Amino acid sequence: MTDTTETKHKAGWGSKETMSKLAKRHRSEKAFRMIGLGAILIALCMLATLLVSIASKGFTAFVQTRFDIEITFSQDVIDPNNTRDLEVLRSASYGSLVRDALRKEFPEVKSRRDLRSLFGIVSKGSVKQLRQLVMEDPGLIGQTKVISLIASDDMDMFNKGYIDRNVVEADRRVKDKEVAWFDQLDNKGAVELVFNTGFFTSGDSGEPEIAGIWGAVVGSFYTLLITFVIAFPIGVMTAIYLEEFAPQNKFTDIIEVNINNLAAVPSIVFGLLGLALFLNVAHLPRSAPLVGGLTLALMTLPTIIIAARAAIRAIPDSIRQAALGLGASPQQTAFHHVLPLSMPGILTGTIIGLSQALGETAPLLMIGMVAFIVDIPGGVTDPATVLPVQVFLWADSPERAFVEKTSGAILVLLGFLVFMNALAVMLRKKFERRW
Repeated sequence: MTDTTETKHKAGWGSKETMSKLAKRHRSEKAFRMIGLGAILIALCMLATLLVSIASKGFTAFVQTRFDIEITFSQDVIDPNNTRDLEVLRSASYGSLVRDALRKEFPEVKSRRDLRSLFGIVSKGSVKQLRQLVMEDPGLIGQTKVISLIASDDMDMFNKGYIDRNVVEADRRVKDKEVAWFDQLDNKGAVELVFNTGFFTSGDSGEPEIAGIWGAVVGSFYTLLITFVIAFPIGVMTAIYLEEFAPQNKFTDIIEVNINNLAAVPSIVFGLLGLALFLNVAHLPRSAPLVGGLTLALMTLPTIIIAARAAIRAIPDSIRQAALGLGASPQQTAFHHVLPLSMPGILTGTIIGLSQALGETAPLLMIGMVAFIVDIPGGVTDPATVLPVQVFLWADSPERAFVEKTSGAILVLLGFLVFMNALAVMLRKKFERRW
């Protein structure tokens, strides 16, 4: 009997074989934890590299180079008859004011070619800038004032260090004469780097130094508004019906399977559906937020339905039974008790679905929202674009200045996405209940 006990003891928990296996298992678990931690660190490093790369190229889009030039608002050019008629003021040759000011600033420049290069150091948007100043204050006519004019894209890139002056002249866009003019202005203190308000308040433009994202932001707002108005009520009502009222049969099973499958359909398929249904059949206006919102609503609807069903399913049956026991009808139980309690989860899923729609590009390209739109949309039927499409358009432009515009727009888009996801987390944390 003693031999048997000793044999069991040798083969039991205290045996060398068991301790060896236990140590091996601990090593395996430790190795697995280290692999998981390493995977997380690699993912964080890659994310940080991406963000640093975008930020390093895009933060300069938030500042802009300007030249302080003395402008004479000549009445002979702007309003020769002294009528102060708005149409006369609007159609005046403000470009000649800029050219006269540059000739006065650099009187040594005489040849036609050099003058053309000299006039090119200032953005074409300076004409609009001066026109707006005069339209807002006609009292400027006849006066001479120092105006901070927008520099051209090449001079802006040169001032920000993207164009190296030490490179051979033939290999850089800013030539030696332009560098000399820039240095002359800089030595006078006439070169300044200011916050680029136009990037956030202007629409798109073929001139990168005056191109902005406001038109795309407004288009994104209208598009998401239509998406929310269409997808949210339909998604919530569908979820309530499937969870609270639908009978368990093959028909509802087919609906549930198709909803889950639609959530995994590539977004470009919804773009093709929007092209066929809303443009070719309904003949809605092309490149309008109305069509974009309807298309994105189709794409977002399965996500909202799935999130809403999960939130409704999480409500304990005891609440339903208590409401029914007190005399409430099934409809009153669903809308007075289940829906309010599940609304935080529904809103969280909706915001996540809308943030996904905000970052979509492929469906909108299919319905024509890739058009070059300069004007700010005034409604859901006006031609518009959205932020992801604006990024796509700028990324395809050859000018170097559009590279920083692209990265800057990406930073703004990421900011919106982070805000929307943070809002979803806050709503869930504040209103979520533990059952």
